[in-house]
Amino acid sequence: MIARAQRAGITAPYLLADAWFGTKPMIAMAENALLTPIVRMKKNTMKYRHSLRLPDKVVCTEMDVRALYQSAVRGQWEKIPAQPYQSKTVVVDLNLNDPKDAQARWIKVRLLFVRGMSDSDKAQPGKHDWCVFLTTDVNLDPQRMLELYAMRWAIEVCFKESKQHLGFLQEQARHYACYVASIHLTAIRFCLLVTVRQQQGASGVAQMRQNIVGNVTQIDLAARLWGSFRALLAGALDELKPMLGDNVNRVMQTIDLHVQRFFVQALQFNPRQLRREGG
Repeated sequence: MIARAQRAGITAPYLLADAWFGTKPMIAMAENALLTPIVRMKKNTMKYRHSLRLPDKVVCTEMDVRALYQSAVRGQWEKIPAQPYQSKTVVVDLNLNDPKDAQARWIKVRLLFVRGMSDSDKAQPGKHDWCVFLTTDVNLDPQRMLELYAMRWAIEVCFKESKQHLGFLQEQARHYACYVASIHLTAIRFCLLVTVRQQQGASGVAQMRQNIVGNVTQIDLAARLWGSFRALLAGALDELKPMLGDNVNRVMQTIDLHVQRFFVQALQFNPRQLRREGG
């Protein structure tokens, strides 16, 4: 996917990913694509080589993030400027190849350990309330690193909104061409919302979508209520059938026709006009 995007002319300096993609193959792919990864890492058994400089020698030890936390982070937190977090960075070496491979591929990475700290209530986080991020840019400062990583949240929200409200990937087919078509259909739906928002002066696309959803909900509720009322009317008219005869069917047909016209008309109005009509 990344290679396809680059071939299409889409360029970016960073690759942002959550802990699900915090793996060696993902980091290696970013390196091969000349991207700087900023990845949240799992607290798993992945080993890092930590070098401790002593006066007369350098001691290298391979350990996972939990061991690194205990030996190089715990009790050494520093405040991140303008953010309610504490952090500690550790520069270590990571072998991108499998340890069983004959040839190692060591690269330097910067691990950013972060824990929350509320300035309002001064509540201290627990000993397990920390997370860790990784980047291959060993000079990237903690504040900038978190700011960049936070940008992926907008992408997450976009996909979530598209799936929930714009029908993204809701098609029944499960092949690549269908997925491509779904992306374009979702974009068309979004453009239609933007156009309607501009025409009706809504404050945002979300408000316009909520108005449309509210309109449809009102119509659906009215249709359900009418179904109940119609059953009551039909029962009452059946009792009058000895007096009205075949006119009972004519009365129901007339009522159904007027109700149908109402719903057709309601579908052509925005919520404000529909409420004005109902009032």
